[in-house]
Amino acid sequence: MTSPMATPAEARVDLAAIRHNVALLKERAGGAEVLGAVKADAYGHGLVPTSEAVLQGGASRLGTAYIREALALRAGGITAPLLSWIITPGEPLDEALEAEIELSAADEGLLDEIAAAARRTGRTARTHLEADTGMSRGGSPLAAWPGLLARALALQAEGVIEIVGLWSHFACADMPGHGSIDRQIEAFEAALKQAEQAGAAGSHVIRHLANSAAILTLPRTHYDMVRPGIAMYGLSPVPELGDFGLRQAMTLVARIALAKRVPESSGVSYGHLYVTSSETTLGLVPLGYADGILRHATGRAEVLAGGRRRAIAGRVCMDQFMIDMGDDPLAAGDEVILFGPGGRGEPTAQEWADNLGTITHEIVTRIGSRVPRVYRGSGT
Repeated sequence: MTSPMATPAEARVDLAAIRHNVALLKERAGGAEVLGAVKADAYGHGLVPTSEAVLQGGASRLGTAYIREALALRAGGITAPLLSWIITPGEPLDEALEAEIELSAADEGLLDEIAAAARRTGRTARTHLEADTGMSRGGSPLAAWPGLLARALALQAEGVIEIVGLWSHFACADMPGHGSIDRQIEAFEAALKQAEQAGAAGSHVIRHLANSAAILTLPRTHYDMVRPGIAMYGLSPVPELGDFGLRQAMTLVARIALAKRVPESSGVSYGHLYVTSSETTLGLVPLGYADGILRHATGRAEVLAGGRRRAIAGRVCMDQFMIDMGDDPLAAGDEVILFGPGGRGEPTAQEWADNLGTITHEIVTRIGSRVPRVYRGSGT
């Protein structure tokens, strides 16, 4: 029996599923330490409650894209080691060091800024150096890597930073057999060798490369630590290879706000992209693109209502969309499931992603702040 909802819609997050997924990934990682990526509000699942479940599942560290996310974790009572890796000039580095947040650097200018914050606060900055091994996104180009190592070592000798990590990120680990994978591994090994020769790769320095896909398919890339992201939330990083035993954690539900009978040939929503083929009942679902339901879902995505799959009928609006309920006895207040684990016949996040030509990451992280997160399975 579903408990009554206090809001028009909610995202139900199964914390037990998250703990299960992290434990599974930890086992697949062998002896490697696990850093759980909880950036973007824990991929839309809610930062602090989800992070607690990630740690309970066996992760020993957490990672965020931005410093403000890591500071929110500290404010929420999370004491585990934290790493933040996207840092722009002028960010609150003093506050980050005082909160014992580890920082990533990929150029000498940022290293100097981190060092200045360390001098101001009297805190040694625990720093991870990122190498660009072929993604051409974050990270130091390999041509600049020796200079970055030299500057980091000089600042370490001064006592203002401590090199605690060497890392990189895969571009195509979710595409098994892609030629870039071996090239990136080789480049990472070369970067590690240079660091070792320079004296920047001691036994305490954590080497990390593997994301969710690499944890599950590339055991030789596990090194000292792995960084699962999407897989912690029960969504396969390589869908064509199956679900790997992961359990989807988020179920997005709403209540029908209005049910009304309309005649044949009624145009529905903006642009009348959907026209009723006969007299029918339409149901208004109070979620829209302001809540992360892609406008592109118009006529493509399905929901479960009254035990049946139903396509979105007509244009997705900012706050609402319509479904055609036919002659079924559905009424205002009845529940609609947009996506979930699939056990009740509802679409999964993977189905939504496939139908909309995107990835599950986008489906779950887009769910907006108007949709409350409701947690299930909170017991450890």
